[in-house]
Amino acid sequence: MREPMSDVWTQHGKVRAREADGLLEVTVDGLTTQAKYYKPLIYEFFRKAWRGSRPAWGEFAVEIGMEYVGDPPWLDLDNLAKAILDAIKGYAFHDDAQVARLLVERRPGERERITVLVRKLS
Repeated sequence: MREPMSDVWTQHGKVRAREADGLLEVTVDGLTTQAKYYKPLIYEFFRKAWRGSRPAWGEFAVEIGMEYVGDPPWLDLDNLAKAILDAIKGYAFHDDAQVARLLVERRPGERERITVLVRKLS
């Protein structure tokens, strides 16, 4: 059974993150059809506000979930994944080549947001 995540979030604008027990969770409020919007937004968060763990070596699993309300936005999930992996590179891991498992999905939710979970594989 996994330990619960910390309730302590670090927030900067629309982006917030927390970490506990080797799991990093990042959320971005709101959606846009432009995947390139997310890279500078998340990168700025890590550069200006994040004081959590530093990047590590090894293999990682990354889950990216796009939650929407109503009709799903017209957004290529592969472009979203690339933008987010580029943004967290240097903070969660040293290089996105370290990602051994990647899940990207679009699903209905209670609010529009992007959720990213990063976990080091043993």
